[in-house]
Amino acid sequence: MTRLLATRLAALVVVLLCVVSLSFFLIRSLPGGPFDTAREVPPEIRANLLAAYDLDGPLHEQYARYLGDVVLRFDLGPSLKYRDYSVSEILAESLPVSALLGACALLVALSLGLTAGAAAAVRRGGWVDTLVMGAATLGIALPNFVVAGVLVLLFVFHWQLFPVAGYGTPAHLVLPSIALGLPFAASIARLFRAGLLETLSEDYVRTARAKGLSPLRVLTGHASRPALLPVVSFLGPAVAGILSGSLVVERIFAIAGMGSHFVESAFNADYNLALGVIIVYTTLVYSLNTLVDLAYMLLDPRIDLT
Repeated sequence: MTRLLATRLAALVVVLLCVVSLSFFLIRSLPGGPFDTAREVPPEIRANLLAAYDLDGPLHEQYARYLGDVVLRFDLGPSLKYRDYSVSEILAESLPVSALLGACALLVALSLGLTAGAAAAVRRGGWVDTLVMGAATLGIALPNFVVAGVLVLLFVFHWQLFPVAGYGTPAHLVLPSIALGLPFAASIARLFRAGLLETLSEDYVRTARAKGLSPLRVLTGHASRPALLPVVSFLGPAVAGILSGSLVVERIFAIAGMGSHFVESAFNADYNLALGVIIVYTTLVYSLNTLVDLAYMLLDPRIDLT
């Protein structure tokens, strides 16, 4: 276990270095700049602004300076748009918001997906199975911004049950979490159903039934654990999809999370903020994928990731 974690940590450093380097030069190659506005900026003021943010030197010097600040001091630099704010301060305020939204969306995806998949597997070939698989196919086909629009029309304008936008109360998280988690719930339902159908025909499951165990005990105590392996495999890319999907959902529901700041940084050419969000997203996705691999070992001790 220790060797595995040490290997993954070393790989994370390499991945971050590659991602930061590639993103740095790609962002700087885009047309426009952080101080381009509708009004003409005098050359003297523009030169002072570039010098104040260390953007007046050659590109390779800017890269070396930025990489040194990140590696040696964990300093992500100042925001080029939000004056008097550092990137670290902005991320410290927005990361908990995005993390809470992502956790709620993942809870929605797992609770709905596992429940629907189990019901479909137990009632294989019946109307419940047909209904769940039809809904899962529709959920996979619809992107989250379409789901978000439908939820707003139904639960905000028609029934007026939830607030349309903002952040601050649990009610504000209901619609964004459902919009973000439903497409992943559909995939989890299909995967868990397929896994259960395979494990329910195994010899040890038939033995458990022959011992007189209840169907619920057989399902939860014997069949579910190996059937979760495909779901656990999906959780790695699912978490990445939830994080990237939150970029759109946060904009729709006006939630001031990292996704909103990332979109704003792209529009405003806020180089430092965009790179800071990329670093955080890369670290989160890689770390969560490592946790998924460790969960594999817990669910099936025969798996040796080393």
